[in-house]
Amino acid sequence: MFYRNRFLRIVAAIASLSLAACGCGLLSDGSGDGKGPIVVGTTSAPSTLDPAGAWDGSWELYRNIFQTLLAYPNGATTPQPDAAKSCAFTDSTSRTYRCELRPGLKFADGDALTASAVKYSIDRIRTIDAPGGPAGLLGSLERVQALGDREVVFHLNQPDATFPFVLATPAMSIVDPNDYPARSLRKDTEVNGSGPYQLRSYDEDKQAVLTRNDNYDGFAERQNDAVTIRYFQDSAGMVKALRDKQIDVTYRGLAADDILALQQHGNANLQLVDGAGTDISYLVFNPQDPWAKEPAVRKAVAQIVDRGAIAHKVYKDTVDPLYSMVPKGLTGHTTGFFDDFGDPSVPKARKILTDAGIHQPVPLTLWYTTDRYGSETALMFQELKRQLESSGLFTITLKSRPWKTYVVGYQNGEYPVFGRGWFPDFPDADNFIAPFVGDHNALGTPYPSKEITGSLLPHSRAQSDRAQTVKDMESAQQILVNDARLIPLWQGRQYVAASEDISGGEQALDPSTIMMMWMLHRKTSW
Repeated sequence: MFYRNRFLRIVAAIASLSLAACGCGLLSDGSGDGKGPIVVGTTSAPSTLDPAGAWDGSWELYRNIFQTLLAYPNGATTPQPDAAKSCAFTDSTSRTYRCELRPGLKFADGDALTASAVKYSIDRIRTIDAPGGPAGLLGSLERVQALGDREVVFHLNQPDATFPFVLATPAMSIVDPNDYPARSLRKDTEVNGSGPYQLRSYDEDKQAVLTRNDNYDGFAERQNDAVTIRYFQDSAGMVKALRDKQIDVTYRGLAADDILALQQHGNANLQLVDGAGTDISYLVFNPQDPWAKEPAVRKAVAQIVDRGAIAHKVYKDTVDPLYSMVPKGLTGHTTGFFDDFGDPSVPKARKILTDAGIHQPVPLTLWYTTDRYGSETALMFQELKRQLESSGLFTITLKSRPWKTYVVGYQNGEYPVFGRGWFPDFPDADNFIAPFVGDHNALGTPYPSKEITGSLLPHSRAQSDRAQTVKDMESAQQILVNDARLIPLWQGRQYVAASEDISGGEQALDPSTIMMMWMLHRKTSW
């Protein structure tokens, strides 16, 4: 499920300052000492265990139990071989991509992992085409060819220099054809992957127990033999579990108040790392709704929203205001919404509406999820309601659902306006534009834009030097501003809290800020 200067890696310099403040360090060396599995807490539970069905935070689990052809070894910001021994474009137009598998690969149950399994895994994503699933990532793929047991060739319908990044996403996890139906999602809680861990047991929305997969053959050098992931409904419960030593590490979902408490008051037994992030929060307008389909309504909302107030009042400045769907830190980032709308202004918003013949308060229903993007989500939507209604131009109704039913609702087009968060799939501005446009996108709400999908993205994807894509990315962002169907709100940072005896946290996040659990380990000495 979302570039990441997605290099949403923890910034070592910042980490060092944060750790110095609390008098402890994630940077220490050490190894496991047999005290049992490392327990990681997060508020981001999987929506499904089948990779063909998820374009969301489920990827956090997939990275650890499945294998992809390419991934991100420690410190890498471009994809490197994992299940593959090597991969490369074999032509000058970036339309034919060949991978050779490592010899003798096996799934956790001992079944052989061959080129045909890779082809099967990729093909079923497109065949199933699950609502909210990752099929949209494969728009440039024409066909997959398996040559013998170890060679896979991807034939693309257009040049696409970002295709290796797509193959490195957990969406492209390799599954065993014997265990995963070709035309439907697997519904049980069993998993057969080839990743560093195998899923020993799974209790939905409660915990996932991971143990070492002895059949794994890839780049990961496991620093522990077992990890238990516990899923929490909110930050408060997760932090209490950390302080009570019921968990060892928090991964995702720390609330602003808890971050501030850890920063200001500290804890002799805890570490806090504050790192750069490129996750974003934004509003989506459904064009099927009679009011949300009106450009003037969307632009009036964009004119009123006070992002600074949201960042300060709701998130206590643990996030930054965002004025483009492409976050700061990525090549091609702009500030289009600020450039076009400037500071929040009720008179300007009123003029936008009256010029469109709208003279009465506009009724809008805003939806959000209760258990996905942190406990502040409800507070943010209350603040949005306050801002919009205080203008006298809107009457706002707030509604919410738990994540699993929330996803179904927006995929079915039930919500006039709804909130989403995005943790990018790979570190490129493309991944903050392409997933949200076209007939198949991550929002379940078709967004036709021929100029973006038919011209700007194809042209930019032909550029192997991503610095040459700036003009295309800037033009695409301006189209998003003009349409105002997606309104960016804030850009996040990445926080990891851990007990004092845990090492490896500063190395555990890949460029997509997905935690590589195998990097965590206990210190043997101080």
